[in-house]
Amino acid sequence: MFGENPINPADGKIAVLLPGMGAVATTFIAGVEAARKGWSAPIGSVTQMGSDANGVPIQDLMPLAGLDQLVFGGWDIYPDTTFDAAKRAAVLNPEHLEKSKELLASITPMSAVFDSNYIKNIDGPNTKKYDTKWEASLMLQQDIKNFLKDSNCDRGVSVWCGSTERYVEISEVHLTIEAFEEGLKNNDPGIAPSMIYAHALLKSGVPMANGAPNLALDCPAIIQLAERENVAIAGKDFKTGQTLMKTIVAPGLAARSIGVAGWYSTNILGNTDGAVLDDPGSFKTKEMSKLSVLDAIFDKESNPDLYGDMCHKVRIDYYPPRGDNKEGWDNIDLFGWMGYDMQIKINFLCRDSILAAPLVLDLALFMDAANRANLSGVQEWLSFFFKAPQTSAGKFPEHDLFHQRQMMFDQIHNFVPKDSAAAAE
Repeated sequence: MFGENPINPADGKIAVLLPGMGAVATTFIAGVEAARKGWSAPIGSVTQMGSDANGVPIQDLMPLAGLDQLVFGGWDIYPDTTFDAAKRAAVLNPEHLEKSKELLASITPMSAVFDSNYIKNIDGPNTKKYDTKWEASLMLQQDIKNFLKDSNCDRGVSVWCGSTERYVEISEVHLTIEAFEEGLKNNDPGIAPSMIYAHALLKSGVPMANGAPNLALDCPAIIQLAERENVAIAGKDFKTGQTLMKTIVAPGLAARSIGVAGWYSTNILGNTDGAVLDDPGSFKTKEMSKLSVLDAIFDKESNPDLYGDMCHKVRIDYYPPRGDNKEGWDNIDLFGWMGYDMQIKINFLCRDSILAAPLVLDLALFMDAANRANLSGVQEWLSFFFKAPQTSAGKFPEHDLFHQRQMMFDQIHNFVPKDSAAAAE
């Protein structure tokens, strides 16, 4: 079915606001600039290079904003320009950095809302001073207003590219807008900085996608606020390395009814994300996100003979020499006909920010499209991009990558005008 969600034209400039302007954000900005100037294709971006089952490019199916319409800004605990931040992150080689230097050197982050109680092992001087979390949200709202005006942008969109906060349990303060805003005024410890950003962005009419496993958007009060303000949200936690492989391999095993006795995963990485995850509080947040994947794909209740005793373990180790080049090892213990055992070993040597950067672009463009189509609240059709897809109340997340892809294209087709050539096909 086509044309169920008519969408407004993608006119004007769009502010892409990034909380956290480190390795992922700077790699994203440099890659967009490379694509704009034509010296590198946007590989890994489905909005730029993807097609539906009929071979029709996504850009021909729906009115997406163009790369030249994007204006970049954001917040960070370090005051360095994004050029200096990119050099420090050491993801891109000097040649590529130099080609993007003019743009990267022109972008300086706004001071961040940061609290070391939620993120250990890193700190920086470029932070806001405030008495209450309510004041912090007001400061962010003023930042957003000023950036849109100063950059001559018609609207904004935000993708969280910051670090993983310590695990936060949902409590009374997260249940209603009223309780949440009272908690902001009373500095409730259950309200993490990422939630303050979410509040400020939604109050400013800016859709937000959450690239970390933080509960920034995944609580009732923020979902209610998104629906009330008619703003789209999506999350959480970019699906890039090891979990991406799980959502590719696991559906194949399930489709063949092959038994899985255990799946052990371990990672080493040495970037800022690795340093942050070296703290047990932040690791628990990431662990909860990564562990949820297999339980959804391998249904233990429906198939106890295949998965009833499956053991799933996840480990992450901070190893500075590896830098941004993450390595993931998976050991999968299988059993087949008559119970005979087998194994699969996966060694994925990947580049964390190189895999995450195109997701930032896709989410920014899709979230802008959702808002132009007046879609508010949780955007489940964007589950394709996340380790722990956020859902509306009462719904269960889909983790099978291929089912997620179908969900995404079902919604893309809903954006297609009924009288278009693509709809006619």
